[in-house]
Amino acid sequence: MRNTVEKTKGQEIRDYMEKVLDLIEKPEVTAEEAKWITNETVNSFKEYVNPGFLEYRKTVTLDTQFAAVEWSDEGACFKDVNGNQYIDCLGGFGIYNVGHRHPKVVKAVEHQLQRQALHSQDLLDPLRAMLAKILAEITPGDLKYSFFTNSGTESVEAALKLAKMHSNRTTFIAATRAFHGKSLGSLSGTAKGMFRKPFLPLVPGFRHVPFGDIDMMRKTFEICALVGEDVAAVLLEPIQGEGGIILPPEGYLQEVRVLCDEYDALLILDEVQTGMGRTGKMFAAELYGVVPDILCLAKAFGGGIMPAGAVVAKEKVFKNFFNNPFMHTTTFGGNPLACAAAIATISVLLEEDLPARAAEVGDYFLARLKEAVKGHEDKVLEIRGKGLMIGIEFQNDAIGYNFAKGMFDEGVLVAGTLVNSKTIRIEPPLTIAVEEVNQVVATVEKVLSKLKA
Repeated sequence: MRNTVEKTKGQEIRDYMEKVLDLIEKPEVTAEEAKWITNETVNSFKEYVNPGFLEYRKTVTLDTQFAAVEWSDEGACFKDVNGNQYIDCLGGFGIYNVGHRHPKVVKAVEHQLQRQALHSQDLLDPLRAMLAKILAEITPGDLKYSFFTNSGTESVEAALKLAKMHSNRTTFIAATRAFHGKSLGSLSGTAKGMFRKPFLPLVPGFRHVPFGDIDMMRKTFEICALVGEDVAAVLLEPIQGEGGIILPPEGYLQEVRVLCDEYDALLILDEVQTGMGRTGKMFAAELYGVVPDILCLAKAFGGGIMPAGAVVAKEKVFKNFFNNPFMHTTTFGGNPLACAAAIATISVLLEEDLPARAAEVGDYFLARLKEAVKGHEDKVLEIRGKGLMIGIEFQNDAIGYNFAKGMFDEGVLVAGTLVNSKTIRIEPPLTIAVEEVNQVVATVEKVLSKLKA
């Protein structure tokens, strides 16, 4: 009897998998299939993924019958399983810089997949070498050697290890409101208490100072030197993303660079969100005339097709990995599919001059948004940004939340920063059409007119 039950359950899950695989193959689904997909998605999130997501994603999940379940994407938009289209002004938290499913990136990955998906781990893999050469050419200053990762937090972890090996120092300075990831090392640099407290104690040696306060940064360097805890590195985002789209004061990053040089410390710039053209330059470091010792990349690095990241460092820093390249490794980082996607992504960014386009369209977008919020000062505190990295700060979290929900109901996806809706981010693909920008601005005007302060 038990064997019969087990066989029946085994057949059920096999049938279930075949149904899912059949749906994956379909370019379009029927209304009945869409309803089944929606029910399965909501119920399985509740029972097998994490029911907390259903509560958190209130703007996209109303109930089992009307939940918005994403299904396809292209350009600056995506569609839910019922065929409703949305302009993507969240961009996967900065993933889709070259747009959704850019043909050149898709083509590169498809062709690589037909030949080899992953590498043996023992032989030399060519695309990793070629991508590293490309990065050495396009990154600022004398950044040269690359280590490839799968995500932003992995890039920061590798940077921290490089910094420790460089000087054997263990003190790091990071900034308040910073976000560098949630693995233990990068979480130690992240400044959000809610994420940190359950996992204390974290990696020791991290000190946080207010972002933009060069005097406090200088004093911290001085104190660390006096007590024999010399600083290994300063870890900063050039523009704080999850912290609320916070721009640095004029000259701040240059002064931090001078301090690092004075105290023989490294400067690590976390460009996981600001990199790959987002702010109007290929890297935000170029906006501020600063060359870091270590540069962290991810998110848009894989072109919205593959998870991919990189750490690019100066030779004087990276050489500590030369004698033993197995000091820090990753099974999937720098795999052929990810490298193909990254190479194609960089090609698109340069070929279509998307960083410059981000600057131009971003200026237009920012100006239009500032016009749109006039008369709503009781709701909107400030609009700020650089390129297509824009934040709308509201008077309180509740207004921001209702704004985001209203935008989604009108077909535009936006979201808060660092699990907070007081500042709503606008981070569309750098390929977004001006007509789509105008549509977003018109939607902002419409939603604001209905909101109560």
